[in-house]
Amino acid sequence: MPVSRFRDSARYWRTPLLPGADLLTAEYHDHEFTPHWHDAYTIPVIVAGAEGYRYRGSDYVAEAGSVPIIHPGELHTGAKAIEAGWRYRVFYAPVDFVRSLAGEVAGQPQPLPWFEPGVIRDLDLAQRLAHAHRLLEAEADPLAAEAAMLDALSTLLARYSRSQSTPQRCAGDDTRVAIMKERLTGGLTMPVQLAELASAAGLSPFHAARLFTQTTGLPPHAWRNQVRLQRSLAPLRAGVSVTEVAAATGFTDQSHFTRHFRRVFGVPPGRWQAA
Repeated sequence: MPVSRFRDSARYWRTPLLPGADLLTAEYHDHEFTPHWHDAYTIPVIVAGAEGYRYRGSDYVAEAGSVPIIHPGELHTGAKAIEAGWRYRVFYAPVDFVRSLAGEVAGQPQPLPWFEPGVIRDLDLAQRLAHAHRLLEAEADPLAAEAAMLDALSTLLARYSRSQSTPQRCAGDDTRVAIMKERLTGGLTMPVQLAELASAAGLSPFHAARLFTQTTGLPPHAWRNQVRLQRSLAPLRAGVSVTEVAAATGFTDQSHFTRHFRRVFGVPPGRWQAA
């Protein structure tokens, strides 16, 4: 039986049962997510339809009943993989929470959990995650909701988390990229020229731009906008107006901020804030 076409509709919300987390209940048809990252573990469960996304250099399709995990700080996209679009529920789980839960599951302190790139196709896990998400959203029985959440996330960790080996990289390049990142984030409201980054890193503008893009997956200006968006979340939660947040994080105006915010979060900042 064909799936009816979904509409673009998203609701972000929070729960005291998972402190610091954002949760999303959404469906999309026309919206396409620009390359972006989150500071948290992105743990979606596809409820219906199918989503296509690019992650760590490869393209994937996540269909109903699957769980496409995205690591904190990792670039990814998102768009419909079939004409109908997709519906999903997403946990944006804080890093500290996930690491702490991994330690409880293992019975000893653990490094940051790592999940192999790709789509997890485990219907039992998907059902546990979707069930927990629904209970948290309903807010009817906190005891049942918290138990279901811990069951779902611990099942994910027990079945699929791994320890990631650290790849060998050039220390000199890491230092140069760190210098450029520091310059880009030091004053988000101030203009920065590529020549400044290159001079600080001891490179030509061409080599500075190429090294930064190869390392982070984004050119410097796009990476800086991602930092601006992540730093906009706390003041938005605190009730600061969208106009003030846009100015304080370095966007040229509110419309510029709104356009970039919607590409990453799927809703305008005002709607995200109201939720």
